[in-house]
Amino acid sequence: MNFTTKIPIPQAQFPIAYTSKIISLGSCFAENMSEKLDYFKFQNTVNPFGIIFNPVSIEKMIFRAVNQVFFKEEDVFFYNERWHSFEVHSEWSGGSKAELLDNLNAILQDFHNQILQATHIIITYGSSWVYRNIENNAIVANCHKVPQKQFSKEILSVETIQIAIENSLDLIRKRNPNCHFIITVSPVRHIKDGFVENQRSKSHLIAAIQNVLQSKNDPKINYFPSYEIMMDELRDYRFYGQDMLHPSPVAIDYIWEQFFLTQITPAIYPIMNDVCTVQKGFLHKPFHPDSQNHQQFLAKLQAKIATIQHEFPHIRF
Repeated sequence: MNFTTKIPIPQAQFPIAYTSKIISLGSCFAENMSEKLDYFKFQNTVNPFGIIFNPVSIEKMIFRAVNQVFFKEEDVFFYNERWHSFEVHSEWSGGSKAELLDNLNAILQDFHNQILQATHIIITYGSSWVYRNIENNAIVANCHKVPQKQFSKEILSVETIQIAIENSLDLIRKRNPNCHFIITVSPVRHIKDGFVENQRSKSHLIAAIQNVLQSKNDPKINYFPSYEIMMDELRDYRFYGQDMLHPSPVAIDYIWEQFFLTQITPAIYPIMNDVCTVQKGFLHKPFHPDSQNHQQFLAKLQAKIATIQHEFPHIRF
């Protein structure tokens, strides 16, 4: 007897391999999945400009990177003893204007190069709700705790989201026509917006993405149902963290397993298993580090690492 509703997920026609070069963009759930990719030693870059939730800000970031529109003095501001940009996460805020601009433009150049080389780009959209800077009428990626009176809050329409997603894909495709895309909606609940408002937000994202998939009809653009897995297969509060908003580690592991089974080529499963063995080996804490048994264990571990790196030299432990 089944006690859950399984979400059918088609096998990717162009699955991820160890030779793939991956960029993961979007919400905090993108970082959850990237941690798994990093654990298994894929060539993965996650959120160069930090976590970004809404499609318009993600499009703006991609536009900058693809067209090498570098940050200028007018793109940053001083608040609360730090320099910030409304286009990036606060993790990049700096102590001086020059420091911030140098960092952002170095990241921008790296991101540009990564887009040109990427084989797979995973975009996780988090929310349709956005804050618009009243002064210049621009949607921001992060408010940096600037007083709320300086912003207006609105929900993006399905049409606006669809245009932002299509623009994002087209921008990348112009420079990297062979890139594959995996698009998903974050299962994290944005309850600060309100319960009904969160559902509206997710529904706008899902509707827009499905419109894009239908209009593009491109086998190189896949939808992975992270949100649907959480809502239907894992519809129980035991699969949420203590805040009851973010997926628990068990839920993240389960969603990763579905991603692994459908988006990654089975040809590399043995190597992934070897990588996992090595990673677990590093966590091993011996009672007697100088014992012969432990030295043999370390020798076997190094031999396994050498075998992995012989086939995939880019893998580093």
